[in-house]
Amino acid sequence: MVIFGASGHGKVVADIIKLENKFSIDCFLDDAEKGDSFYGFPLYLREGYFQEIKNLFIAIGDNKIRKKIHGEFNVNFPSIKHPSAILSNSVTIGEGTCFMANSTVNADTKIGKQCIVNTNASIDHDCVIGDYVHVSPNASLAGNVSVGELSHIGIGASIIQGINIGKNVMIGAGSVIINNIPDHSIVIGVPGKIIKKNE
Repeated sequence: MVIFGASGHGKVVADIIKLENKFSIDCFLDDAEKGDSFYGFPLYLREGYFQEIKNLFIAIGDNKIRKKIHGEFNVNFPSIKHPSAILSNSVTIGEGTCFMANSTVNADTKIGKQCIVNTNASIDHDCVIGDYVHVSPNASLAGNVSVGELSHIGIGASIIQGINIGKNVMIGAGSVIINNIPDHSIVIGVPGKIIKKNE
């Protein structure tokens, strides 16, 4: 496995890959010059790396950058899961998605490609999570919630049942969402209120 993204997020991803023990880590790649090693593994600039890549994990927290990089490679993108994460057998998962420590995803939920379900995040039954979504640590989604592509659910945010979150939405840390949120909105507060457009 090659990990794209030499950052703190990349360290967490590397730990999960080592714990899963399904892949060995070959190296990290990055687009910025950061030396020749990272977290105990070789580090290469993408433009200077000419080995064949079979399996790649994109360890980039920013949804839009993760989507861009995903479109630039034609390789296998395995999903990874921390051993303490709990997923129902009826959950469907897109490629390249990560489930971090103590995350929980319940029955008949659909998770898109290249998503991050972060530490202690909870996603209940029958939710639909679009591609390139990040559900931050300790965020909680009740049942039948939908989240559109490229949206970010902030740390500790709570979303009540049956809510629709649009595309490219930013939910602020600790916010409580009790109403549907349209595309391209930035929302903060208890209860959550739209404060501006997410350009």
